[in-house]
Parts: sequence; C-alpha cells; structure tokens
Amino acid sequence: MSETRFWLIRHALVEENARAILYGVMDVQLCETTLLEQAPMYQALAARLPRPARWVVTPLSRTARTAAAIFQAGYPVVEPRVEPHLIEQSLGEWQGLPHADLPSKLEKPSHAFWPLAGDEKPPGGESMLEVVDRAGKALERLAVDHAGEDVVIVSHGGTIRAAVAHALGVAPDNALHLSIQNLSLTRLERHPSGWRVVCVNELPGY
Repeated sequence: MSETRFWLIRHALVEENARAILYGVMDVQLCETTLLEQAPMYQALAARLPRPARWVVTPLSRTARTAAAIFQAGYPVVEPRVEPHLIEQSLGEWQGLPHADLPSKLEKPSHAFWPLAGDEKPPGGESMLEVVDRAGKALERLAVDHAGEDVVIVSHGGTIRAAVAHALGVAPDNALHLSIQNLSLTRLERHPSGWRVVCVNELPGY
C-alpha cells in the first residue's frame, strides 16, 4: 500500500469583530476585504494543489467558503466531504469572550502561542489534548478510506497543529509552538510504516 498524502490548509482570515473574541467553534464569517486582496494566494493554491484529490472541510462555513474561493481561483470544482472530527477546538463557555477576559478564568498559565495550555479544558469545551486525539483518529480513518490518494483538508489553526502533534507523536504544548497562518499549507503523509511531516506553514505564492 502506498502512502496517503494530506494537504492541510488553514481557512481564510475571519472578519474583524470575530478576531476580537475567542470564537472557537462559533460559525463566524470570513473577512470580505481580505478575500479580495488575497486573490493571488488563492490562485497560487489552486495551481499548487494536486489533481485529482479528495477534498474535506469541517462543518463550519469558513472552511467551505475558503474551499470555494480556491475553486473560483482555478481549481476544478469538487464536492467536499464534511468531517466533523476535524473542527476547531471547542472553547465551551469561554467562546465569545474578549481575549482580555480569558486570563482570569484559566486554572493554568496560558500557552505562549495559544489562548490556553494544551491540557486545560474549558467548561463545556475540550482540551487541545482531546483535539489531538479526535483529529488523529479522523486522519487515520481518512488514510484508510483514501489509501494511496491525495486528500486536501481545509481546516483550522488548532486542528492543524493537532494533526502535526499526532503525526510526530508529541505533546499538544509542543505543537502549539508551530505557526499556522491563514491560507498556509501543511503537508503530511501516512505511510504503512508511519507518519511523515513534509512541510508546515508553507505560504502560497512565496
């Protein structure tokens, strides 16, 4: 059996008001201005991504909208599969809070590059440790379902870090040090012998 090749893309930038809060799995909208300004990045992604490929999005509209923008930029239209287990980290009762209000609610020091530590679980939400577990299981299942194929996944910053954590077998706090920018590309391969990380946070057109 040959390797399954995963092409993970973080969704486009969300609108300004959403960026001021902890939005987690809230279904916030994309920034319309940035969608227009970053047209060359969508064109670069459309040219860079493999053809043919399976496409996967999450239940949140910002991933489907990002995929649609890539199709509009020149990639042949594909009907994406919706994968709930690749959704962003749920922040539970903390969703909707301004960023400045979070520190007083934390039981542990926040991560330097994420709102909370990898093992902190918000009330009614999930820890990044749990995200690594569910995202890892989803990737393993997709690797079996699409063995030997290319799979393009439009997902979220936290989930892509979790996917890398699963591939490398590292703790969430280690993976949270990775920069995963909007529209960046992270490539993973599932070989019969294990996972391989090809690249992380590759920016289209650069």
